[in-house]
Amino acid sequence: MTTAPGIRPHISADVSPAVRPGGRPDRHPPLPAFPFSWDGTRVPPEVAELREAAPVRRVRTIAGDEAWLVSSYELCAQVLKDDRFSLKDTSAPGVPRQYALTIPPEVVNNMGNITGAGLRRAVMKALNPKAPGLTDWLRAEAHRLVDLIVADGPTADLRGAFCEPYSAGMHCRILGIPQTEAPAFLRSLDIAFMNSPCPVAGARLNWDRDIARMAALLDDPATHGLMGELAALRDDADHAHLSDELLATVGVTLFGAGVVSTSGFLTMALVYLLTHPIARDLLRDRPDLIGPGVEELLRVNLSIGDALPRLALEDVRLGDVGVRAGELVLVLVEGANLDPEKFPDPHRFDVHRDNTADHLSFGGGAHYCPATALGRAHARIALEVLLDRLPDLALAVPASQLVWRTGFMKRIPERLPVTW
Repeated sequence: MTTAPGIRPHISADVSPAVRPGGRPDRHPPLPAFPFSWDGTRVPPEVAELREAAPVRRVRTIAGDEAWLVSSYELCAQVLKDDRFSLKDTSAPGVPRQYALTIPPEVVNNMGNITGAGLRRAVMKALNPKAPGLTDWLRAEAHRLVDLIVADGPTADLRGAFCEPYSAGMHCRILGIPQTEAPAFLRSLDIAFMNSPCPVAGARLNWDRDIARMAALLDDPATHGLMGELAALRDDADHAHLSDELLATVGVTLFGAGVVSTSGFLTMALVYLLTHPIARDLLRDRPDLIGPGVEELLRVNLSIGDALPRLALEDVRLGDVGVRAGELVLVLVEGANLDPEKFPDPHRFDVHRDNTADHLSFGGGAHYCPATALGRAHARIALEVLLDRLPDLALAVPASQLVWRTGFMKRIPERLPVTW
């Protein structure tokens, strides 16, 4: 196996030579542990160092396995577009893991399963932000939540009081389940999206409970939207293969992945704006720039806390490295999105970049996120309302006092205290 070139020693928390039994030093220092940092206010210094010195580098994952970490835009895009790197097979038994699975292995390739079951058209229609009344609902809901924040002032936790309920409400509306269901499904997500080195007992308990709850909603006369449409398919002989468990899995996974992704990005977009007041003031004073501003926030934000995993299905040459079949490859999105070879002066917030939309925050290739337009609309409307209603929005604590969640698929602060 080809070994990637070395990098500067402080990449690893422990770079002193390991000592073998008998006191002899091991010439192979420990691999860098990945992820590098959970702090969402700054890019880990290791990112640029790796990209420059070894854009394909061996690291040690949370699960304790070895993986290739890819950090340049060109090579990250190559992995995402190359069918020889598989998402589905990262859940196969015995393969190197990024972290322990918290969902059933067969659910890892969720959109592939949806397509295989003949449900892709219904799901894509539900995720369309141009669905009748959806953007009006989002705007009204954003105003409702701001009303509550102002009434409860003078400070608020913007993540808990706005980002999460706004996103959860949107997904309840898309699924066509009562808004009162949001807290029940939300309470599972802190465990469902953990990055743990070993299986998490609560994950299976929550999964079984949520599947049973969503399955029961299939027979609820108040259910409409996507889940109502899926429930009606059970009476169609052409869809006799659809079990209640399969349909409930669609609802549970769309709610969980959708809420974590959209609320996580919105939270981190706000963290960026609140710690970069020039960018905040630009979007506040020029609301016509919020659309392209969201695209640039997608590029510079650090909400993806780990990396996008793929398993090599055959031997592949990746840059200067030979990746062997069966090895784990991790696509470092923040490395790609901040690569100066692709985005000149990458740390500058520039809503006029010609290629901002080339970022990899929605993935790429066959597993490009199907809810990209919805995610953009969700964030754009939220920022329009927040910056209009709360023009002096600011952190209520020093940025250094934000507490960052660890061992999670998204970088998020536990709380986002703000004043206005």
